Amino acid sequence: MNKHKKIMFNILEKADIKLNGNRSHDIKVREKHVNKLAERILKEGSIGVGESYMDGLWDSDALDELFYLVFVNDINKDVLRNWRLWKEIFIAKLKSLSYNSQKRRAFEIGEKHYDHGNELFKHMLGKTMTYSCGYWKGAKNIDQAQINKLELCCKKLGIKKGDKVLEIGCGWGSWLKYAAKRYKIKGVGLTVSKEQQSFARKNLKGLDVDIRLEDYHNLLKEKEKFDHVISIGMFEHVGPKNYRTYMKIVSKILKPGGKFLLHTIGSKKSNTRGDPWMERYIFPNGVLPSLRQIRKSSKNVLYAWDVHNIGLHYDTTLISWWKNFDKNWKKIKKIEPKKYDDRFYRMWKFYLLTCAGNFRAEKILVWQILYSNVKKPKDYVNIR
Repeated sequence: MNKHKKIMFNILEKADIKLNGNRSHDIKVREKHVNKLAERILKEGSIGVGESYMDGLWDSDALDELFYLVFVNDINKDVLRNWRLWKEIFIAKLKSLSYNSQKRRAFEIGEKHYDHGNELFKHMLGKTMTYSCGYWKGAKNIDQAQINKLELCCKKLGIKKGDKVLEIGCGWGSWLKYAAKRYKIKGVGLTVSKEQQSFARKNLKGLDVDIRLEDYHNLLKEKEKFDHVISIGMFEHVGPKNYRTYMKIVSKILKPGGKFLLHTIGSKKSNTRGDPWMERYIFPNGVLPSLRQIRKSSKNVLYAWDVHNIGLHYDTTLISWWKNFDKNWKKIKKIEPKKYDDRFYRMWKFYLLTCAGNFRAEKILVWQILYSNVKKPKDYVNIR
Protein backbone atom coordinates (compact mmCIF):
# COMPACT_ATOMS: atom_id res chain seq x y z
CA MET A 1 0.00 0.00 0.00
CA ASN A 2 1.24 3.52 -0.89
CA LYS A 3 2.80 5.28 2.15
CA HIS A 4 0.50 8.33 1.95
CA LYS A 5 -2.55 6.15 1.42
CA LYS A 6 -1.70 4.08 4.50
CA ILE A 7 -1.26 7.18 6.68
CA MET A 8 -4.57 8.61 5.50
CA PHE A 9 -6.39 5.32 6.15
CA ASN A 10 -5.05 5.28 9.73
CA ILE A 11 -6.08 8.91 10.33
CA LEU A 12 -9.60 8.39 8.98
CA GLU A 13 -10.10 5.25 11.09
CA LYS A 14 -9.78 7.40 14.24
CA ALA A 15 -13.01 9.18 13.25
CA ASP A 16 -14.84 6.11 11.90
CA ILE A 17 -14.57 7.38 8.31
CA LYS A 18 -13.92 4.96 5.46
CA LEU A 19 -12.82 5.35 1.87
CA ASN A 20 -15.66 4.17 -0.38
CA GLY A 21 -17.72 2.99 2.58
CA ASN A 22 -21.51 2.60 2.47
CA ARG A 23 -22.45 5.35 4.95
CA SER A 24 -23.42 8.83 3.82
CA HIS A 25 -20.46 10.50 5.55
CA ASP A 26 -17.84 8.17 4.06
CA ILE A 27 -15.43 9.51 1.43
CA LYS A 28 -16.10 8.45 -2.16
CA VAL A 29 -13.04 8.37 -4.40
CA ARG A 30 -12.08 6.41 -7.51
CA GLU A 31 -9.26 3.94 -6.89
CA LYS A 32 -7.04 5.65 -9.47
CA HIS A 33 -7.23 8.90 -7.49
CA VAL A 34 -6.67 7.50 -3.99
CA ASN A 35 -2.87 7.79 -3.90
CA LYS A 36 -2.92 11.25 -5.48
CA LEU A 37 -5.60 12.42 -3.04
CA ALA A 38 -3.77 11.07 0.02
CA GLU A 39 -0.48 12.67 -1.01
CA ARG A 40 -2.14 16.00 -1.76
CA ILE A 41 -4.02 16.16 1.55
CA LEU A 42 -1.01 15.17 3.65
CA LYS A 43 1.33 17.59 1.88
CA GLU A 44 -1.00 20.55 1.51
CA GLY A 45 -3.25 20.44 4.58
CA SER A 46 -6.60 22.23 4.37
CA ILE A 47 -5.65 23.69 0.98
CA GLY A 48 -5.22 20.15 -0.35
CA VAL A 49 -8.49 18.95 1.21
CA GLY A 50 -10.52 21.83 -0.20
CA GLU A 51 -8.89 22.11 -3.63
CA SER A 52 -9.02 18.36 -4.27
CA TYR A 53 -12.76 18.49 -3.50
CA MET A 54 -13.20 21.47 -5.85
CA ASP A 55 -11.29 19.52 -8.50
CA GLY A 56 -13.65 16.55 -8.12
CA LEU A 57 -11.07 14.06 -6.79
CA TRP A 58 -13.40 12.99 -3.99
CA ASP A 59 -16.92 13.42 -2.68
CA SER A 60 -19.21 12.60 0.23
CA ASP A 61 -23.00 12.35 0.41
CA ALA A 62 -22.93 14.22 3.76
CA LEU A 63 -20.06 16.71 3.84
CA ASP A 64 -21.41 18.34 6.99
CA GLU A 65 -21.47 15.06 8.90
CA LEU A 66 -18.08 14.03 7.51
CA PHE A 67 -16.49 17.22 8.83
CA TYR A 68 -18.36 17.00 12.11
CA LEU A 69 -16.51 13.69 12.64
CA VAL A 70 -13.24 15.24 11.45
CA PHE A 71 -13.50 18.15 13.90
CA VAL A 72 -15.05 16.39 16.88
CA ASN A 73 -12.28 13.75 16.72
CA ASP A 74 -9.57 16.34 16.02
CA ILE A 75 -8.17 14.36 13.09
CA ASN A 76 -7.67 17.62 11.18
CA LYS A 77 -4.64 18.14 13.44
CA ASP A 78 -3.13 14.91 12.14
CA VAL A 79 -3.86 15.83 8.51
CA LEU A 80 -2.35 19.28 8.88
CA ARG A 81 1.07 18.19 10.14
CA ASN A 82 3.06 18.94 6.99
CA TRP A 83 5.75 21.25 5.71
CA ARG A 84 3.54 23.44 3.50
CA LEU A 85 1.19 24.28 6.35
CA TRP A 86 4.04 25.36 8.60
CA LYS A 87 5.44 27.46 5.79
CA GLU A 88 2.06 29.19 5.41
CA ILE A 89 1.81 29.72 9.17
CA PHE A 90 5.27 31.34 9.22
CA ILE A 91 4.27 33.69 6.39
CA ALA A 92 0.99 34.46 8.15
CA LYS A 93 2.86 35.29 11.38
CA LEU A 94 4.81 37.93 9.48
CA LYS A 95 1.62 39.26 7.90
CA SER A 96 -0.12 39.40 11.27
CA LEU A 97 2.26 42.10 12.48
CA SER A 98 0.09 44.54 10.55
CA TYR A 99 -2.95 42.32 9.87
CA ASN A 100 -5.87 44.33 8.52
CA SER A 101 -4.27 47.58 9.67
CA GLN A 102 -4.18 49.14 6.23
CA LYS A 103 -7.35 50.41 4.59
CA ARG A 104 -6.76 48.34 1.48
CA ARG A 105 -6.88 45.20 3.62
CA ALA A 106 -10.13 46.33 5.21
CA PHE A 107 -11.75 46.68 1.78
CA GLU A 108 -10.29 43.43 0.40
CA ILE A 109 -12.98 41.32 2.07
CA GLY A 110 -15.65 43.43 0.39
CA GLU A 111 -14.09 43.09 -3.03
CA LYS A 112 -13.31 39.37 -2.85
CA HIS A 113 -16.33 38.02 -0.97
CA TYR A 114 -19.31 40.32 -0.54
CA ASP A 115 -18.96 41.76 -4.04
CA HIS A 116 -19.58 38.32 -5.57
CA GLY A 117 -22.94 39.89 -6.37
CA ASN A 118 -26.17 40.59 -4.54
CA GLU A 119 -28.09 38.07 -6.66
CA LEU A 120 -26.00 35.17 -5.35
CA PHE A 121 -26.74 36.12 -1.75
CA LYS A 122 -30.42 36.82 -2.47
CA HIS A 123 -30.84 33.24 -3.63
CA MET A 124 -28.99 31.89 -0.58
CA LEU A 125 -29.85 34.01 2.46
CA GLY A 126 -33.62 34.31 2.26
CA LYS A 127 -35.96 37.29 2.54
CA THR A 128 -34.08 39.20 5.24
CA MET A 129 -30.67 39.14 3.46
CA THR A 130 -29.01 38.50 6.81
CA TYR A 131 -25.56 36.89 6.52
CA SER A 132 -24.98 35.82 10.13
CA CYS A 133 -26.15 33.20 12.61
CA GLY A 134 -29.92 32.98 13.02
CA TYR A 135 -31.65 32.42 16.37
CA TRP A 136 -33.79 29.29 16.01
CA LYS A 137 -35.64 29.42 19.33
CA GLY A 138 -39.24 28.78 18.21
CA ALA A 139 -38.38 29.25 14.51
CA LYS A 140 -39.35 26.82 11.75
CA ASN A 141 -37.49 28.44 8.85
CA ILE A 142 -34.46 30.63 8.14
CA ASP A 143 -36.48 33.84 7.70
CA GLN A 144 -38.10 33.54 11.12
CA ALA A 145 -34.77 32.57 12.72
CA GLN A 146 -33.18 35.74 11.34
CA ILE A 147 -36.07 37.93 12.47
CA ASN A 148 -35.68 36.35 15.92
CA LYS A 149 -32.00 37.31 15.90
CA LEU A 150 -32.67 40.89 14.76
CA GLU A 151 -35.24 41.32 17.54
CA LEU A 152 -32.94 39.70 20.11
CA CYS A 153 -30.25 42.27 19.26
CA CYS A 154 -32.72 45.14 19.64
CA LYS A 155 -33.85 43.89 23.03
CA LYS A 156 -30.29 43.42 24.30
CA LEU A 157 -29.44 47.00 23.35
CA GLY A 158 -32.71 48.28 24.79
CA ILE A 159 -33.19 50.64 21.85
CA LYS A 160 -36.08 53.10 21.75
CA LYS A 161 -37.58 55.62 19.36
CA GLY A 162 -35.17 58.35 18.30
CA ASP A 163 -31.99 56.55 19.40
CA LYS A 164 -29.00 57.13 17.14
CA VAL A 165 -27.38 53.75 16.48
CA LEU A 166 -24.24 52.85 14.54
CA GLU A 167 -23.79 49.44 12.94
CA ILE A 168 -20.19 48.56 12.10
CA GLY A 169 -20.33 46.12 9.20
CA CYS A 170 -24.00 46.56 8.29
CA GLY A 171 -24.06 44.11 5.38
CA TRP A 172 -27.17 44.58 3.25
CA GLY A 173 -28.81 46.59 6.02
CA SER A 174 -31.10 43.93 7.48
CA TRP A 175 -30.71 44.88 11.15
CA LEU A 176 -30.88 48.64 10.50
CA LYS A 177 -34.00 48.17 8.38
CA TYR A 178 -35.66 46.10 11.10
CA ALA A 179 -34.70 48.49 13.89
CA ALA A 180 -35.68 51.61 11.92
CA LYS A 181 -39.09 50.23 10.95
CA ARG A 182 -39.98 48.63 14.27
CA TYR A 183 -38.31 50.99 16.76
CA LYS A 184 -37.96 54.21 14.70
CA ILE A 185 -34.24 54.61 15.34
CA LYS A 186 -31.86 56.90 13.44
CA GLY A 187 -29.20 54.66 11.98
CA VAL A 188 -25.75 54.82 10.43
CA GLY A 189 -24.30 51.72 8.77
CA LEU A 190 -20.72 51.10 7.67
CA THR A 191 -19.79 48.60 4.98
CA VAL A 192 -16.65 47.96 2.91
CA SER A 193 -18.64 46.44 0.02
CA LYS A 194 -19.90 48.59 -2.85
CA GLU A 195 -22.48 45.94 -3.72
CA GLN A 196 -23.83 45.93 -0.17
CA GLN A 197 -23.97 49.72 -0.01
CA SER A 198 -25.88 49.92 -3.30
CA PHE A 199 -28.38 47.28 -2.23
CA ALA A 200 -28.86 48.67 1.29
CA ARG A 201 -29.45 52.25 0.13
CA LYS A 202 -32.24 51.10 -2.18
CA ASN A 203 -33.66 48.65 0.35
CA LEU A 204 -33.75 51.20 3.18
CA LYS A 205 -35.01 54.12 1.12
CA GLY A 206 -37.38 56.32 3.11
CA LEU A 207 -35.94 55.30 6.49
CA ASP A 208 -33.73 57.52 8.65
CA VAL A 209 -30.61 55.49 7.90
CA ASP A 210 -27.32 56.50 6.25
CA ILE A 211 -25.31 53.67 4.62
CA ARG A 212 -21.65 54.62 4.22
CA LEU A 213 -18.86 52.93 2.27
CA GLU A 214 -16.38 53.37 5.08
CA ASP A 215 -13.93 51.49 7.28
CA TYR A 216 -14.37 51.72 11.05
CA HIS A 217 -10.93 53.38 11.43
CA ASN A 218 -12.43 56.58 9.98
CA LEU A 219 -14.54 56.94 13.13
CA LEU A 220 -11.39 58.13 14.92
CA LYS A 221 -11.55 61.38 12.93
CA GLU A 222 -15.24 62.01 13.50
CA LYS A 223 -16.93 63.67 16.46
CA GLU A 224 -20.24 61.82 16.12
CA LYS A 225 -21.61 60.17 19.24
CA PHE A 226 -24.11 57.32 19.30
CA ASP A 227 -26.63 56.07 21.83
CA HIS A 228 -25.69 52.51 20.94
CA VAL A 229 -23.32 50.59 18.65
CA ILE A 230 -23.81 47.14 17.16
CA SER A 231 -21.56 44.88 15.09
CA ILE A 232 -22.88 41.58 13.70
CA GLY A 233 -20.40 39.24 12.01
CA MET A 234 -17.74 41.85 11.28
CA PHE A 235 -15.22 41.45 14.12
CA GLU A 236 -13.86 38.31 12.43
CA HIS A 237 -12.27 40.63 9.83
CA VAL A 238 -10.63 43.04 12.27
CA GLY A 239 -7.43 41.10 13.01
CA PRO A 240 -5.79 40.47 16.42
CA LYS A 241 -3.44 43.45 16.23
CA ASN A 242 -6.44 45.76 15.87
CA TYR A 243 -8.81 44.39 18.54
CA ARG A 244 -7.71 46.94 21.15
CA THR A 245 -7.98 49.86 18.71
CA TYR A 246 -11.44 48.67 17.66
CA MET A 247 -12.67 48.61 21.27
CA LYS A 248 -11.22 52.05 21.97
CA ILE A 249 -12.99 53.47 18.92
CA VAL A 250 -16.31 52.02 20.05
CA SER A 251 -15.80 53.44 23.55
CA LYS A 252 -14.94 56.85 22.09
CA ILE A 253 -18.12 57.15 20.00
CA LEU A 254 -20.55 55.82 22.64
CA LYS A 255 -22.55 58.33 24.64
CA PRO A 256 -22.32 57.91 28.46
CA GLY A 257 -24.38 54.86 29.44
CA GLY A 258 -24.61 53.63 25.85
CA LYS A 259 -24.46 49.93 24.98
CA PHE A 260 -22.41 48.02 22.43
CA LEU A 261 -23.48 44.59 21.17
CA LEU A 262 -20.69 42.52 19.62
CA HIS A 263 -21.89 39.47 17.68
CA THR A 264 -18.94 37.42 16.42
CA ILE A 265 -17.87 33.92 15.48
CA GLY A 266 -15.16 32.82 17.89
CA SER A 267 -12.60 30.14 18.58
CA LYS A 268 -11.75 28.36 21.82
CA LYS A 269 -8.07 29.09 21.19
CA SER A 270 -6.33 32.37 20.42
CA ASN A 271 -5.39 32.63 16.74
CA THR A 272 -3.17 34.89 14.69
CA ARG A 273 -4.42 33.56 11.35
CA GLY A 274 -7.38 31.86 9.73
CA ASP A 275 -7.71 28.51 7.97
CA PRO A 276 -5.54 28.57 4.78
CA TRP A 277 -8.27 27.29 2.42
CA MET A 278 -10.91 29.58 3.87
CA GLU A 279 -8.56 32.55 3.63
CA ARG A 280 -7.65 31.80 0.00
CA TYR A 281 -11.15 31.17 -1.33
CA ILE A 282 -13.76 32.65 1.02
CA PHE A 283 -12.67 35.20 3.66
CA PRO A 284 -9.28 36.86 3.00
CA ASN A 285 -7.59 38.10 6.18
CA GLY A 286 -10.25 36.47 8.38
CA VAL A 287 -9.25 35.46 11.92
CA LEU A 288 -11.59 34.04 14.56
CA PRO A 289 -11.02 35.69 17.96
CA SER A 290 -10.96 33.84 21.26
CA LEU A 291 -12.90 35.02 24.29
CA ARG A 292 -9.56 35.66 25.98
CA GLN A 293 -8.46 37.96 23.16
CA ILE A 294 -11.76 39.83 23.23
CA ARG A 295 -11.66 40.29 27.00
CA LYS A 296 -8.07 41.52 26.89
CA SER A 297 -8.86 44.02 24.13
CA SER A 298 -11.82 45.51 26.03
CA LYS A 299 -10.20 45.62 29.48
CA ASN A 300 -10.52 49.04 31.14
CA VAL A 301 -12.22 50.33 27.99
CA LEU A 302 -15.68 48.74 28.11
CA TYR A 303 -17.59 46.73 30.73
CA ALA A 304 -19.04 43.33 29.70
CA TRP A 305 -22.65 42.93 30.86
CA ASP A 306 -23.45 39.59 29.25
CA VAL A 307 -21.82 36.82 27.20
CA HIS A 308 -24.24 34.59 25.28
CA ASN A 309 -23.11 31.64 23.11
CA ILE A 310 -25.52 30.84 20.26
CA GLY A 311 -23.04 28.81 18.19
CA LEU A 312 -25.18 25.69 17.72
CA HIS A 313 -27.79 27.84 15.96
CA TYR A 314 -25.23 28.41 13.17
CA ASP A 315 -25.24 24.74 12.18
CA THR A 316 -28.95 24.96 11.32
CA THR A 317 -28.45 28.35 9.66
CA LEU A 318 -25.70 27.06 7.36
CA ILE A 319 -27.70 23.97 6.37
CA SER A 320 -30.62 26.27 5.44
CA TRP A 321 -28.33 28.47 3.35
CA TRP A 322 -26.91 25.39 1.61
CA LYS A 323 -30.41 24.14 0.76
CA ASN A 324 -31.35 27.55 -0.65
CA PHE A 325 -28.12 27.74 -2.66
CA ASP A 326 -28.52 24.21 -4.03
CA LYS A 327 -32.21 24.70 -4.86
CA ASN A 328 -31.48 27.96 -6.71
CA TRP A 329 -28.21 26.90 -8.36
CA LYS A 330 -29.62 26.91 -11.91
CA LYS A 331 -30.81 30.50 -11.43
CA ILE A 332 -27.47 31.54 -9.92
CA LYS A 333 -25.53 29.91 -12.75
CA LYS A 334 -27.48 31.90 -15.36
CA ILE A 335 -26.40 35.21 -13.78
CA GLU A 336 -22.74 34.78 -14.86
CA PRO A 337 -22.14 31.30 -16.35
CA LYS A 338 -18.35 31.77 -16.58
CA LYS A 339 -18.07 32.90 -12.96
CA TYR A 340 -20.60 30.55 -11.41
CA ASP A 341 -19.31 27.30 -12.89
CA ASP A 342 -19.22 23.77 -11.46
CA ARG A 343 -15.98 24.47 -9.57
CA PHE A 344 -17.60 27.49 -7.88
CA TYR A 345 -20.56 25.28 -6.93
CA ARG A 346 -18.27 22.74 -5.28
CA MET A 347 -16.26 25.49 -3.60
CA TRP A 348 -19.39 27.09 -2.11
CA LYS A 349 -20.81 23.72 -1.05
CA PHE A 350 -17.54 22.85 0.66
CA TYR A 351 -17.53 26.23 2.44
CA LEU A 352 -21.10 26.01 3.78
CA LEU A 353 -21.11 22.35 4.80
CA THR A 354 -17.64 22.17 6.36
CA CYS A 355 -18.55 25.20 8.46
CA ALA A 356 -21.80 23.49 9.50
CA GLY A 357 -19.80 20.45 10.67
CA ASN A 358 -17.39 22.68 12.58
CA PHE A 359 -20.20 24.42 14.49
CA ARG A 360 -21.90 21.07 15.13
CA ALA A 361 -18.68 19.82 16.74
CA GLU A 362 -18.63 23.05 18.81
CA LYS A 363 -15.04 23.77 17.80
CA ILE A 364 -16.10 27.26 16.79
CA LEU A 365 -18.79 29.29 18.54
CA VAL A 366 -20.88 32.44 18.18
CA TRP A 367 -20.85 34.98 20.98
CA GLN A 368 -23.12 37.90 21.56
CA ILE A 369 -21.31 40.09 24.08
CA LEU A 370 -23.12 43.09 25.51
CA TYR A 371 -20.86 45.94 26.60
CA SER A 372 -21.33 49.41 28.04
CA ASN A 373 -19.09 52.26 29.14
CA VAL A 374 -20.68 52.02 32.61
CA LYS A 375 -20.78 49.09 35.02
CA LYS A 376 -23.74 46.70 34.91
CA PRO A 377 -26.58 47.56 37.31
CA LYS A 378 -27.26 44.92 39.98
CA ASP A 379 -30.85 44.55 38.80
CA TYR A 380 -29.97 44.03 35.10
CA VAL A 381 -31.62 40.92 33.61
CA ASN A 382 -29.87 39.15 30.72
CA ILE A 383 -31.96 38.81 27.56
CA ARG A 384 -32.27 35.41 25.89
